[in-house]
Amino acid sequence: MNRKTHRHRIRLSGACVVIMAAVLGTSSCMVPASGEAWSDTLVIGIESEPDILDPQGAGGWVTYRINHQMFEGLVGQDLSQPSAEAASTELKPLLAESWDISADGLTYTFQLREGVKFHDGTPFNAQAVDFNIRRMWDKDAPQYDVRAAGNTTFLWQFLEDITVVDDYTVALTMSQPFSPFLRLMAQGGTGAAVMMSPDAVEKYGDQIQNHPVGTGPFKFEDRVRGERVTLVRNDDYWGEEAELEKVVFRPIPDAAARVNSLRNEETDMIAVPTPDSIAKLEDDGFVITEAAPPHIWYLTANMNEEPMQDVRVRQAISMAIDREGMADGLLESTALPAYRNQAPANSAYLASADTPYKYDPQKAKELLAEAGYPDGFSTVLETSVDGSGQMVPVQMAEYIQQNLAAVGIDVEIQTYEWISYISHYNEGLQDGVGMAQMSWGMSTPYWLGIVTNVNLIAPNGPNVGYYDNPEMQDAIDAAILATDDETATKLWADVNAIAIEDLPFIPIVNDKSPYVLSPRVEGFVLASEEWYDLTNVSLS
Repeated sequence: MNRKTHRHRIRLSGACVVIMAAVLGTSSCMVPASGEAWSDTLVIGIESEPDILDPQGAGGWVTYRINHQMFEGLVGQDLSQPSAEAASTELKPLLAESWDISADGLTYTFQLREGVKFHDGTPFNAQAVDFNIRRMWDKDAPQYDVRAAGNTTFLWQFLEDITVVDDYTVALTMSQPFSPFLRLMAQGGTGAAVMMSPDAVEKYGDQIQNHPVGTGPFKFEDRVRGERVTLVRNDDYWGEEAELEKVVFRPIPDAAARVNSLRNEETDMIAVPTPDSIAKLEDDGFVITEAAPPHIWYLTANMNEEPMQDVRVRQAISMAIDREGMADGLLESTALPAYRNQAPANSAYLASADTPYKYDPQKAKELLAEAGYPDGFSTVLETSVDGSGQMVPVQMAEYIQQNLAAVGIDVEIQTYEWISYISHYNEGLQDGVGMAQMSWGMSTPYWLGIVTNVNLIAPNGPNVGYYDNPEMQDAIDAAILATDDETATKLWADVNAIAIEDLPFIPIVNDKSPYVLSPRVEGFVLASEEWYDLTNVSLS
């Protein structure tokens, strides 16, 4: 940072109580954590207050973008290629240098990286891997954590045993082949199979969420709820050291306030700007970057509610929603209309000239009449007011409300703050709620098998709409048994076809995930994923 900018920030820090009180309705203001200079400190404006900093039990991408800088798993993803150059990310070794899969697809043997230590000095080895996996999977282990287990059930559901072969070799044995396993090990968001310091977990117990200790290029410094999470560079990192000395994640739920924070030089980078601000920000010299992450903004249908049980009703709702108008108008082309249940950033995406359930209000009315609702019906749509990947959820819900009113469906919108909403949503949709909105997706087609799997119905898994379709389940089961990629991709196409026909959830848009950066931010890459690597980011 040059001195002029530094002086400007010091001046702003004195005035920002007034500015932010006006914008955010709060008296809190971001300043360097302990009064030090801003140089080499990147400040990121994020969409909501983060969840807990226990990565195995946390939910949401906002939180994982923080946890990802501190924690690592055995398998990682190559986030160095921008989305425009790689439609999906490649898997890469991380804390495991290599792995072997037995011919029958049942045993995964990982060779671990030597010489790695957690931030508290605890050595990383096979015993640490055993400790972490048992925390998420083994109900008899003293460190077993119910929340971590619940958030990662879809990953460990076929794990039968774990064996410590030697100090740096671990073998995992499955009860059946599970083709998405390695890709799922590299995923984050709702639970992540990353390694936490066993010593720290035992020391802090339930409070580990406030004392996160991983092996990553950044380590935890402090958290002030409602104000910031601060990370500092791990100077003893086993790999390439980070350029930045410090990163501050600052929750600013209001999109307009995030834009103001960037203009006021209180942040260096923000996620999800207001759609109508982007062109002016670019004209003013800010850098806009976007990607094609595996993101779907969708409505989950509650299969326990009578109208939603009829596929013709779900199809009518889908045809009544003007996705093109939402994407191009309300969202100012920061998203693409979504008609299918897999985002482009995974191997089973169906690229087709056909557009299922194209906007057709008249056909929607006819379907409602056929289903026995010629005069429509009333229902409730739940959504958050902010949050991870949620874009501008209230405005989008109101847009849908207007679309559905035009075909006779009266929608009451109920809203929640993000952290409350994610817990409420994961409990399963309540009686009287017809639909709930969520944004999710993965770079593995198995994501569709997670949200529709009869074995993962809420509250024991992410199937929050209680979807139960034996044909779909058979197709999912066949796809995950495949032991080669070509066969798996073909079988996932069958799963997709059923989902498009039966609509257990209704896709609305795929987010382009826009970020706005100060011109002094260098080295930031947005890959085809919902999180990023800050190792090579610097400030000019």
